[in-house]
Amino acid sequence: MGKRGKSGGRGRPAPGVVEVPKGVAPTGPVEGVYYIDTGDCELVADQDNSTGWLLKINGVMSSHIDLADPLFLDFEYMRWMAALIESRWPPSSSAGSPAGGGHKLRGLHLGGGACSMARYFSAAYPDARQVVVELDGKLAEYVRGWFDLPKAPLLRIRVGEARAVTETLTAQTRDFIIRDVFAGAHTPRPLTTAEFTAHAKRVLAPGGLYVANSGDAPDLKNAREDAATIAAAFKHTVIIADPAMLKGRRYGNMVMAGSDVPFGHDPQLRRRLLGGAVPAHLWDDAQVRAFAAGAPVRHDPAPTPSIDPHRPPDLTSSAR
Repeated sequence: MGKRGKSGGRGRPAPGVVEVPKGVAPTGPVEGVYYIDTGDCELVADQDNSTGWLLKINGVMSSHIDLADPLFLDFEYMRWMAALIESRWPPSSSAGSPAGGGHKLRGLHLGGGACSMARYFSAAYPDARQVVVELDGKLAEYVRGWFDLPKAPLLRIRVGEARAVTETLTAQTRDFIIRDVFAGAHTPRPLTTAEFTAHAKRVLAPGGLYVANSGDAPDLKNAREDAATIAAAFKHTVIIADPAMLKGRRYGNMVMAGSDVPFGHDPQLRRRLLGGAVPAHLWDDAQVRAFAAGAPVRHDPAPTPSIDPHRPPDLTSSAR
């Protein structure tokens, strides 16, 4: 990964860094390291797919895009998310027709990366309206130029911090919310608390889905706390993951979801999850709550009391 700074003090970019002149928008992907607002990102051609590109952010693999096929999702957990959402709102078999008998699917993506999921749903639901919240404005600019994403109002990228943006949104205006925000290997804690989850629930329309990518180590402590927090907010929950992850045998991803209506028993969904390159199991609400039993629900830290400099000191409990 390239480092910030000049090479040899002569004003040349560090080796491997692609310099994009200010005010010039990229017109397609070019391999290399790019400086962004939050550090560096690296664009890598997929050696197994002539139209595929991998995006790393600060050294961590973030996204995959197939320029020729927006419906191709390389990351398994993204396929699980897509399967879950499509189980509730099956895409229309008629191209160009909205899903759900005239309903235009409304999605909110917290965490942008290469906008792989938003690009997928734009192809699966041509009339969908989606907003991607991305913290890094420079990254958002690059991604727009590299991957020819659908334009607003079909797909808008809003630069901002995910929680701050969510708290400003109108109630009951999104059918699904996907939380896929990471700083390194972890989701920032403010996006995992009961208070934040309540904001997400407020923004969801009746019957909506809150879907979270929960990464964890084999001890599953983070996953259990995530599950406990989501289960405390929603009446109905599910978890999707491969058996090794569910048994705490490796580091990986779990897809967790909450809703105010039951998920039902869709045999096609279960077959789809089992049929992937990494077969996944779906845990129902009872299994999720058993998994989360005893784990604490996360909360925002208590506010620090403000001190009034004009208030006289309390002398009623002087030291003895």
